[in-house]
Amino acid sequence: MSRTVLGQLPDMKDTAPEDGVSVILNHAVANAASDLFFSGTINRVLISVRRFGIVETIGELSLESGRRYLTYIKAAAGMDIAERRRPQDGRWIHSLAEGRLVDLRINTIPTMYGEDFAIRILARDTELRSIDQLGMAQHEYNLLIEMLNRPSGLVLVTGPTGSGKTTTLYACLSRLNDGQRKLHTIEDPIEYALDGLHQSQVNPAIDLDFPELLRSILRQSPDVIMIGEIRDEVTAKTTVRAANSGHLVFATLPSPVAAMAIQGVLSLGVHPHFLSTSLLGVISQRLVRTLCPKCKVTYDVSTAPHTFDAVRKWLKADEGKVLCGPKGCDACEGTGYVGRAGVFEVMAVTQEIRRLIAEDRPAREVRDKAVEQGMREFRHSALLKVAWGETSTEEVFRVIPTEYLLMND
Repeated sequence: MSRTVLGQLPDMKDTAPEDGVSVILNHAVANAASDLFFSGTINRVLISVRRFGIVETIGELSLESGRRYLTYIKAAAGMDIAERRRPQDGRWIHSLAEGRLVDLRINTIPTMYGEDFAIRILARDTELRSIDQLGMAQHEYNLLIEMLNRPSGLVLVTGPTGSGKTTTLYACLSRLNDGQRKLHTIEDPIEYALDGLHQSQVNPAIDLDFPELLRSILRQSPDVIMIGEIRDEVTAKTTVRAANSGHLVFATLPSPVAAMAIQGVLSLGVHPHFLSTSLLGVISQRLVRTLCPKCKVTYDVSTAPHTFDAVRKWLKADEGKVLCGPKGCDACEGTGYVGRAGVFEVMAVTQEIRRLIAEDRPAREVRDKAVEQGMREFRHSALLKVAWGETSTEEVFRVIPTEYLLMND
């Protein structure tokens, strides 16, 4: 496969920090980067971006220029420019060359060679995805819609950082945001401003955390609540109590697969009975890059007829005949991929699964029961995307841990 390097930054040796930083940010946004990184080395500062989940270096600065650029970013973000020994967090609303606004969430950490910067880029005019744009197969889509149609209960969205959990949450909220419900969110940070939502942000500087905001929001008579992340025992217990008291609650949790999310909540001190009566379902997800339709190559699998046996029952007669892989062309900048889509494992909580949760049974038993009742695991959802020609096997193995792809039936 041919591979071109993402467009490189111009030489900025003599560029003033305010101009150079603007060039870097415009370049990152123009290339659809989700994150921007400044990393110190022994003799230079490397500039990298994360684009479609892949980190690529786009330029470098001398140590002297790097210090000036990073000091400028700190000042613009309201951070202490003299503090280099402790991590810091800051926020900066930056105006791009064409007038677009981007919300920059900045974190610094001291390293052997100075400070490293990680900057999350949130474009304020980004168009939010609807549920049918997430990449869900019809089966998972139907399960999610059933959850959204329930008047109360808890829906957990799980996955590692960068797996698209926030996109899924906002897609759900957008569908529910019909003017007939009162929707509140608690976020850290607020990533998208959405009309019709009452959005609150935690503020560690004044000890305003998830538990305090959640207790206050419950007094605001909400219908729907979205909690950015369940991080502690108080938030977990209050979340489950809210779901049991007539609210539809969405929350994220860092769990690798759907069934393990239950153990994650129980480990925070929630009583199994209360979780079993409130939980509607768990959506576990990853993001895979989608193949470029203009240059993807196909490989006949007739010599390996059992390639898609595990998902054959979900394929149409003309599907699963070939494997597709990346090649690279001008349209995809030589990467072979354009955009990303979700791979999902959606577990709807049935009466049998509620009983297992109430009895605090192991995650494997919950998983087996969910599969018996129709849940498609990651390995099957991922293999279907490969069979449909949407992504490659290499991409699936890059994103989803092997142990969840090769689990025994």
